[in-house]
Amino acid sequence: MTDTTDSPGAETPAAAAPARSGRRSGGGRAGRQAKRAAGNAVTKPYLERTMPPIEMLDEAGLAAIEENAEIIMSEIGIAFQETPEALDLWRDAGATIEGEDLVKFPRGLCREIVQQHAPKEYVQHARNPERNVRIGGNTTVFAPNYGSPFVTDLDNGRRYATIEDFENIVKLTYMLPHLHHSGGTVCEPVDIPVNKRHLDMMYAHLKYSDKPMMGSVTAPERAEDSVEMARLAFGGDLQDRTVLTSLINASSPLRWDGTMLGAATVYARNNQACIMSPFILAGAMSPVTVAGLAAQALAEALTGMAYCQLVRPGAPVIFGTFASSMSMATGAPTFGTPEAGQAISVMASLARRVGVPFRSGGQFTSSKAPDAQAAYESASTILPTVLAGVNFVLHAAGWIEGGLAISYEKLIMDADQLGMMEIYAKGIDISENGQAMEAFRTNPPGQHFLGNGHTLQNFETAFYRSTVADNNSYEQWSEEGELTAAQRANTQWKDMLARYEAPPLDPTADQAMLDYMAERKSSMPDAIG
Repeated sequence: MTDTTDSPGAETPAAAAPARSGRRSGGGRAGRQAKRAAGNAVTKPYLERTMPPIEMLDEAGLAAIEENAEIIMSEIGIAFQETPEALDLWRDAGATIEGEDLVKFPRGLCREIVQQHAPKEYVQHARNPERNVRIGGNTTVFAPNYGSPFVTDLDNGRRYATIEDFENIVKLTYMLPHLHHSGGTVCEPVDIPVNKRHLDMMYAHLKYSDKPMMGSVTAPERAEDSVEMARLAFGGDLQDRTVLTSLINASSPLRWDGTMLGAATVYARNNQACIMSPFILAGAMSPVTVAGLAAQALAEALTGMAYCQLVRPGAPVIFGTFASSMSMATGAPTFGTPEAGQAISVMASLARRVGVPFRSGGQFTSSKAPDAQAAYESASTILPTVLAGVNFVLHAAGWIEGGLAISYEKLIMDADQLGMMEIYAKGIDISENGQAMEAFRTNPPGQHFLGNGHTLQNFETAFYRSTVADNNSYEQWSEEGELTAAQRANTQWKDMLARYEAPPLDPTADQAMLDYMAERKSSMPDAIG
């Protein structure tokens, strides 16, 4: 497996107390939840964290990993395959080329190049300027699942994804307020030839959403097509603005392949952002220890980010890490493990020391269904992700079956959890209202706070209200059909698609994209690679 293929309806405080019949007042609760979930009004375009990130290693520990990364780069080397341009740039920068493609870097060279040129943060522009995202610093951007060949839902089960599924996921992501980014290959539409589907995927993102998005990376010419499609949609040259943030995976261990480097070259040259991301299952693509994984990932990421700066100084880059473990008994990937959470935290610290945005985490699971295993493993990934201060979170919603599939129901359930993460990240309100002293002054001892003026002023926003969870009494839950969370999510995504309305798109730009797609598709025969 690889990481890349190409609110209305508030209840009153009194209604929160159990009624004497054993029921809580609900009255169409599922419908209200679905309506809230289906709203597509512009909300916060990205998450701004106020709490400091958790640091798992002290200065000495981080310095030791940085030293080990320098040893890897200078003594062992990183392969830059099938890209003569990269080797020429590295040779001119002072690196040594051994054999066909092994590059050895003078100590400190890559870090110096990145720190001198790469932006500490950048703005990715959306078609709708209100949805622009700032990537880096104290911000977090959530993007959906990426790269799955299969989709699954409760009605139709597991199946190969189609362009209709792709469009559906884009539409749902557009409507879900806690997903800030449209993503990229949210699933693989296998009903379209491999060499042409990137055009349909780009069009779907640009047509059915106005959130930021990613481009194709499966070939340099597909990256060129992605840039051109974006140029047509945004209307004009892109050299002065970044509208694509795309995933460039290392072929770990210690190797960048020609396909990924070719796509990275295209994007960097056009001032579009690259997530230079080692793809590591510890025990297979790295040593089994967190410190060993971290040293390798740092070496790979630094060399990839520095290469982008050699192509175009100042091109936006993100320090990426996809890090998980594998079963030493079966060789199968495992997710939601404590070691993966530790790796996210350590790598986030290392990225901050380099001074660039960081990508990692998500809501990972090996489960084949949106069940308890999926929930536990996903929670064990997303909590360390937020607490570590990750800036760009790919696979934040929908991931299932180790990434082989995207689940419609889990997309909804995960997006609900992302709303909870906003509450964690924004920290504790210690304003005058947050301290609530007026409530104490106006509430006699022994009297509940439900009718207090402070409560009445704050009840609509006081606590996060899940769009998926059922908090009613057993009797009401039973009367309403004893639905599971996945069944409630199933109702929600169907309702959302029924309510979907496309964002505005300039008809001239739309036609220009359609014409470009038709011209490009007619210029090449169908191919499977």
